[in-house]
Amino acid sequence: MILVVAADDGVMPQTKEAVNHARAAKVPLVVAINKCDKPDAQPERVRRELSEVGLVPEEWGGDTLFTEVSAVTRQGIDELLEQVVLQAEVLDLKANPDKPAVGVVVEAQLDRGKGPVATVLVTEGTLNRGDVILAGAAYGKVRAMLDAKANNVAVAGPAIPVSVIGLNDVPSAGDPVHVVTDMKKAQEIAETRKSKERRSLMPAGGAPRMSLEDLAKAMSEDEQLELKVIVKADVQGSVEALTEALQKLSTEKVKVSVVHAAVGAITEGDVNLAVAAGAIIIGFNARPAGKASGLAQKESIEIRQYNVIYNVVDDVKAAMEGLLAPKLVEKALGKAEVRQVFRISKAGTVAGCMVIEGLVRRNALARLTREGNQVWEGKLETLKRFKDDAREVKEGFECGISLEGQNDVKQGDIIEVYELEEVKQTL
Repeated sequence: MILVVAADDGVMPQTKEAVNHARAAKVPLVVAINKCDKPDAQPERVRRELSEVGLVPEEWGGDTLFTEVSAVTRQGIDELLEQVVLQAEVLDLKANPDKPAVGVVVEAQLDRGKGPVATVLVTEGTLNRGDVILAGAAYGKVRAMLDAKANNVAVAGPAIPVSVIGLNDVPSAGDPVHVVTDMKKAQEIAETRKSKERRSLMPAGGAPRMSLEDLAKAMSEDEQLELKVIVKADVQGSVEALTEALQKLSTEKVKVSVVHAAVGAITEGDVNLAVAAGAIIIGFNARPAGKASGLAQKESIEIRQYNVIYNVVDDVKAAMEGLLAPKLVEKALGKAEVRQVFRISKAGTVAGCMVIEGLVRRNALARLTREGNQVWEGKLETLKRFKDDAREVKEGFECGISLEGQNDVKQGDIIEVYELEEVKQTL
């Protein structure tokens, strides 16, 4: 595996993630430090940061091969290829070309003129034009193969990537590719796999349709909210990257479930699935086709379209946070000590107080405590400074306070005044 790291950026979070994936798969790494032609390139910084995650260069006493390259000037490309060949010889990587081809789908997309196009890396055997292949739940006869320079080729041997045209559907990246004996057998296997996928995607029972805003209403009913989404994109790589990014947003409070993810335009079938699952549809460089837009509007299905993956993640995360009911946090304003109590026939009980801490604000919430015990909680009814109404009275000043619905006030009582602030919850 060739790990490409930009010399001007250094090791990013996605770089560490790629290293972890390679380790989990037990795949050896060759590091290509790219953009070494730029003035602000710092290849030594890249070496240092990668050594911190366990990739120590050979020149530093480690076992990882490093090459400084430039995709623009082609600096170091030959050295990189030599290192890859050396690594292959050390690992004794060999494949038999004299057998039916076996490979893996690297990328796939739906081309308007060519139909489903899958980039296949042949790992064993030889793939020929005219072979019947099975790629995941897709099948077909190889009508044409294009190499990395878009030239037509008739055969592709081990380690050769080619774009294959002729499949009936867009496979997923990572799907295994096999050459089968005839079209009928390939179709039977593909249909079996597809039916299993449908059964796993469809919910057990119908779910109410729901938009991001509607989920907020379910807060009182469910401890954990669930946002169901259908992802459609222009290429398989975007589908997988977006699906993984959205699923990582799940928390204990809000869970993101990807009901379906595929390449191509948003179709009526996607809208019908959204109706059944109660999901929203996210289109990444993919627009509604045919009557899908009208059906979505009729069925009140939300379709959101994007062309930058970070905007999708930020939008969904912000919407998820918006679903959470804000927390009410108490903010203490001040305290007043009752110095004298007045009984007034029309006004009821009025407490003559001294503000001993903070301030007292009219219409604020209050607690009445007596000898350390709370005896009442409610709202300030009136606040006066001498005979005039006051909006607030600060520490060190006297005031008259009457409590809403409370006349049992005694000298020495403490009135604690506070407000409740709404604090937005985060994921």
